[in-house]
Amino acid sequence: MRAQGVGLSMAGLALAWLPGWVFGVAWQLQQAALWPWQGYGALLFASGLLMAWLLWRGSPGGRRSVWILVLAMAAGAWAGAGLTGVRAAHFASQALDPALQGLDIEVTGRIASMPQRLVDGARFELAVESAARDGRPVRLPPLLQLGWFSRAGTRGDGAAPGPDWRAGDRWRFSVRLRSPHGNANPHGFDRERWLWENGIGATGYVRNGPRDPRPQHLGVSGWYPLEAVRQTVSERITGQVADPRSAGVLAALVVGDQSAIERADWDLFRTTGVAHLMSISGLHVTMFAWLAIWLVGGLWRRLAFVWPRALLAVPVPWAAGFGGVALAAAYALFSGWGVPSQRTVLMLAVVVGLRLLARQWPWPVVWLFAMAAVLLLDPWALLQPGFWLSFVAVAILFATDPGRRVRFEAASLTGHEAPTRTRRFMAAALGMLREQSVVTVALAPLSLLLFGQFSLVSLVANLLAIPWVTLVITPLAMLGVVVPVFWDLAALAVQGLGGWLAWLAQWPSAAVFRPIPPLPLALAGVVGGALLVMRWPWATRLAGLVLLWPVLTWQPPRPVPGEFDVLALDVGQGSAVLVRTAGHSLLYDTGPRYSDTSDAGQRVVVPLLRALGERPDTVVVSHRDSDHAGGSAAVQAEWPGARWLSSFDADPARRCIAGQRWTWDGVDFEILHPSPEDFGPDGAGRLSSNAMSCVLRMGHARQSVWLSGDLDADRETRLVLSRPDLRANLLLAPHHGSLTSSSPVLLNTLAPQWVLVQAGYRNRFNHPAPAVLERYRQRGIHWVTTPDCGAATWRSDAPDTVSCQRESARRYWHHRGDASPAAEPALKPVPEGDHAFAPRH
Repeated sequence: MRAQGVGLSMAGLALAWLPGWVFGVAWQLQQAALWPWQGYGALLFASGLLMAWLLWRGSPGGRRSVWILVLAMAAGAWAGAGLTGVRAAHFASQALDPALQGLDIEVTGRIASMPQRLVDGARFELAVESAARDGRPVRLPPLLQLGWFSRAGTRGDGAAPGPDWRAGDRWRFSVRLRSPHGNANPHGFDRERWLWENGIGATGYVRNGPRDPRPQHLGVSGWYPLEAVRQTVSERITGQVADPRSAGVLAALVVGDQSAIERADWDLFRTTGVAHLMSISGLHVTMFAWLAIWLVGGLWRRLAFVWPRALLAVPVPWAAGFGGVALAAAYALFSGWGVPSQRTVLMLAVVVGLRLLARQWPWPVVWLFAMAAVLLLDPWALLQPGFWLSFVAVAILFATDPGRRVRFEAASLTGHEAPTRTRRFMAAALGMLREQSVVTVALAPLSLLLFGQFSLVSLVANLLAIPWVTLVITPLAMLGVVVPVFWDLAALAVQGLGGWLAWLAQWPSAAVFRPIPPLPLALAGVVGGALLVMRWPWATRLAGLVLLWPVLTWQPPRPVPGEFDVLALDVGQGSAVLVRTAGHSLLYDTGPRYSDTSDAGQRVVVPLLRALGERPDTVVVSHRDSDHAGGSAAVQAEWPGARWLSSFDADPARRCIAGQRWTWDGVDFEILHPSPEDFGPDGAGRLSSNAMSCVLRMGHARQSVWLSGDLDADRETRLVLSRPDLRANLLLAPHHGSLTSSSPVLLNTLAPQWVLVQAGYRNRFNHPAPAVLERYRQRGIHWVTTPDCGAATWRSDAPDTVSCQRESARRYWHHRGDASPAAEPALKPVPEGDHAFAPRH
């Protein structure tokens, strides 16, 4: 009896320990700064002592058992936080020395990932073997992310194509590195977390100037054979399939190369709600596992004719079950081992193991065990949208009909009430319709929280896309690895699906964009969505609408009438500023162009304005330079009805000209420059691009803001001398803090209290210039820079403070400023966009 009590106690303690583990991981990921590793080690030690004591105490009854479970949850939380913290502290100890940023370093290492091909180069991860600076060894992080850019694309000198970068090869070359850094905006992609999660300790590029040593290929290392095979298969798909868009989808489905899918296609997939199908999802892995179990079981039975003892050593169910799970795991690894694949493989392993042991655990136990196992492999996966979409969808499906599949399988195996083929088909079709409807309704609030959008056509799109992708495209794509002609058939299937999705995307309001609600409100909405699809009394289910409705109607708070706020976006080396009044909004500049296929408009500005629920009434583009006007096309395509003002438009009605004035909600706006005589008869500017910058001043009697693009010091001086009465509490640093602007006359006249500097991290122009910062310092002007502050918010009703996104959302993996702020010269600017080094989905 004592042994049975201990056994029951261990099971109960384990079930209490699992949610504690998940909570502990979540708590550690919210820390703004890391503890010393000894502190996390103490948590682990205390967790072990507590669990040992609980097991020694046995299985008490009554009220004491509740406290025992609470203590078990606490032990799990200490273990989850402690182990995650120890791993984080170890990774942080390998960080790049800030003094090495921007220096030429000779590195020898192995390409550890499938290289990503770019228009003008390539990007890959490098496992470092050794590194030296001026012949002396230096310590670098174990894993780097590097870019190589062709000189032909930057200097037009006709340089030969770059090296053939292949996974597993050893190379020696000169690099320039910098600490992980990304843009920090509200609701934006956290690139620094993505780099941390992937173990990347520094980013940079391979030196490729005319005086730099050529990269030396040192042979094949034999490491990373799986990545090498994935690269080979991806290249074979590209060579076989003529349509690059179809080839990108096939590469994503076969080897998990999601970067091969074009951005326009990702937009289409998100609009129609089928983006989850365009990567290796749990559905694909499950289908592969079923096929593998069937094949392994059949082959094992055939083996009995050759080796009869095989069935005695390993029964068919055991061989089929473990063989199928092993093959499914291999497929998941080959396709990139994403969170949905991890979750599916772990759940399959648990379910198969329990069934082979003739046990049937409740679905919450299996679900929670899989979640804890995924977080054991990758704690930072908890912060991925895919993690929550995947696990919440599975939980909803289990909770709404936990026994349907089991009952169907039992009837099929026993032969009782065996359904006909027609009945089975109808049951499968109705089941898929119901499951997709349940998931669509239940996940809509979660999609709003994570992305600020949900697709109204996703139900219709998925009814065709799920079987088409799962049963047609994916099998054909996998068969193409053996017989390449199947890739051509798969490409035709992809094109057919694309036409269907494009037609759906043209429906009115195919995708609904809503402001991202606060976390408590969004979580209440998720509960409301779940209540609506549960098989409970309608009175209870309709209560979900009470929780869901506030999420659908929520609007972010705005300034009160007569007040306004300014948000300087973190877009890298460029400018984009959002100004909001009680009922209107203005966008000043649209951010830089990062590459031929990427700009801040599509990457940062449009997603952020959607997430904030903003529709700009007026867009002012200060001048034509790409760091200010690079995102204009994306912004204009999203809000074509906005009033447009710039200094380079051929339409006179769309030009910013001194003297233009308007008032919104008690806030005055005035264009101060350029003047009408600065435009020629044909509408072209008579001055340089920078000197033509639109200067905008806004405010009221108490507070005002000055935005002047890249206006040079000479024009600044002329402007303020003609209007010596002008003042500004907030100044957007002209020309990103360049020496050619921020003249003493401008600063003395405006006398700003704050200056916002929008510039790129360690940019090659050395913005803001130290001499300009010294001018601010001498005049007692406070300033913040977007590389250290992230998006900066200033409010007219609280003019003494500026809120920094990096401080309000600080986590321990975020950039904290450099001890060595010197600029690094670059052959080609490395993109500063949020997704510059991240998967496109």
